[in-house]
Amino acid sequence: MQLVIVESPTKSKTLQNFLGPEYKVLSSYGHIRDLPKDELGVDVENNFKPKYIIPSKSKKVIQFLTEEAQKAETVILATDQDREGEAIAWHLTQILNLNGQKPYQRIAFHEITKKAVEEALKNPKKVDMSLVDAQQARRVLDRIVGYKLSPFLWKKVARGLSAGRVQSVAVRLVVEREREIERFKPQEYWKIIALLQKAKNGELEAELIKKDDKVLGKLAIKNKKEADKVIKDLKGAEYKVQNIEKKESKKNPFPPFTTATLQQEAWHRFHFPAKFTMRIAQNLYERGFITYHRSDSLNLSSLALGTAKKFITENYGDEYYQFRRYKARGRAQEAHEAIRPTYPDRVPDKLKIRAKLDDNQYRLYDLIWRRFIACQMAQAVFDSTTVDIRAKNYTFRASGQVLKFDGFLKVYPIRYGETKLPSLEKNEILELLKLTPSQHFTQPPFRYTEATLIKALEAEGIGRPSTYAPIISTIQERNYIEKNEKKYFRPTEIGLVVNDLLVKHFPKIVDIKFTAVMEEDLDEVAQGQRKWQKLIEEFYNPFAENLSQKYQEVSKKEFTAQPTRKKCPKCSAPLVIRLGKFGKFYACSKYPKCKYTESLPENILGIKCPKCQKGEITEKRTKKNKIFYGCNRFPQCDFALWDKPTGENCPKCGSLLIETKKKQIKCSNKECDYKK
Repeated sequence: MQLVIVESPTKSKTLQNFLGPEYKVLSSYGHIRDLPKDELGVDVENNFKPKYIIPSKSKKVIQFLTEEAQKAETVILATDQDREGEAIAWHLTQILNLNGQKPYQRIAFHEITKKAVEEALKNPKKVDMSLVDAQQARRVLDRIVGYKLSPFLWKKVARGLSAGRVQSVAVRLVVEREREIERFKPQEYWKIIALLQKAKNGELEAELIKKDDKVLGKLAIKNKKEADKVIKDLKGAEYKVQNIEKKESKKNPFPPFTTATLQQEAWHRFHFPAKFTMRIAQNLYERGFITYHRSDSLNLSSLALGTAKKFITENYGDEYYQFRRYKARGRAQEAHEAIRPTYPDRVPDKLKIRAKLDDNQYRLYDLIWRRFIACQMAQAVFDSTTVDIRAKNYTFRASGQVLKFDGFLKVYPIRYGETKLPSLEKNEILELLKLTPSQHFTQPPFRYTEATLIKALEAEGIGRPSTYAPIISTIQERNYIEKNEKKYFRPTEIGLVVNDLLVKHFPKIVDIKFTAVMEEDLDEVAQGQRKWQKLIEEFYNPFAENLSQKYQEVSKKEFTAQPTRKKCPKCSAPLVIRLGKFGKFYACSKYPKCKYTESLPENILGIKCPKCQKGEITEKRTKKNKIFYGCNRFPQCDFALWDKPTGENCPKCGSLLIETKKKQIKCSNKECDYKK
């Protein structure tokens, strides 16, 4: 019997379907060894040797795998092909003693299909220690920064804070964007639009673009006075068609998905958070429906390209097919493939029924399938028309665009402006119906969304395909950034404080270029061009020296409590305003002797607690940064709600009315069915 070990039970079921009874496929349920949670776990005095332990949740799995490995003729490690997968495979060789007593094989594949798995079995190899070393280097680097820097933040700012090597850089991007917005000063400008009509029929809008044949910049007309002068100058003007330019314009399809572009598009189309997108994509991959979902490559296999050609020509016609190969920029691994359907002829609607995909799985698969098919389709063709219209010494321009051939848009629809202009001739005189000046202001840069933050991380070389989702998830859980009501990221109060401290005192940790260079160094380790311990040493020695120095230099005065005139109701000592992980709050100045705390007025909703009738409802947060609403007299009163109370009472039972996340008003009493 051949024992195949993968990291996921879903993947093991899919593989078992491909392999016959002579194979037994089992799962390690992820990593079986890791650094300890309660200590640094890295021997900085002994060449940064990691101290690996077996988590309690993995002990039964390891015992079972050990027993099965002893029975097997050969153990085949079929974990994912990236650094994490290679590390899991290596840890399995160590735990199951596969380097000595039991022969083992390492196989990897980009897609879970019968053909790919059989091909991998024909070409087994050993664990790639360069990939393992790159994974160990990242893990050790992140552990050193987290375990060494977090206690510093506890001592100088507030307990419960933490710092991360890559996450802190992501927070910095959000903070700097927020400050750009705060510094931004809007500039006024005016546009002038002419609504014109042909002699017989057909209207068109044209925008003023030139004066005296000189192009007017966006800010050329600065105020109402200047706009009114233009309107006055144009009084009684004749509007004559000066020039008509007709041309055919073409739009290319987008390349197939990488991890970053999949996360971005899933956010744009469905508002899927990156972590959610990756969870669905992992399920689709492990069930054999898409290729590996962690990829920065745009490469496509010849077999996939051939299948796409067959599907397009048979279903849409030869005119819709156009062969393309895509090349990724930068450090992408061209040996890997882009994210695509494993079988391009598996149409989403049919697969949904056959494989029982839920709505979200279907939507993501449909998106991946359409993007892949479209990338091998013909360009969309438009008839574009530009008309310049002369009025005295001013020139107006009208533009029109009409779809001539849909091409890839048949499969991958996107928004495009379609404006049909009336048929015009050169020197034709048009009738002015209306001349409209409109005031505008320049806009500040947009705050980041999930999609644009991932795009920024990728552009700056921060992180890798497997890390974008965890980075964004982690900095939200730590309450360093939060989403506003429009799903844009903004830094929290504590996020601003921690970022400013790190920028001032640990500039390398949050330096964007330094972090990007570190990613390149890790790539060199993965390619066997560099020793991982040397990389850690070059980082650690100056970091440790600087940290020791900052413990002496940095005073907590910057973050000390602000005095108030309020008295502690428990011991009568003065209350102070302290900064905590979730923002500012009142606390007793005699802490830790007296541990009284109280919410600031801005967090109190002004609604009397229905349980004790003494306290007020206030916005609070759990340890995992989830918002809830409870009595400010806790622990004397334990009243709490997940949904925000409206301040009104239920007309049926008198309980508080609440507003759900879906903006529905209903009664907080579960036994009452009142809804508004």
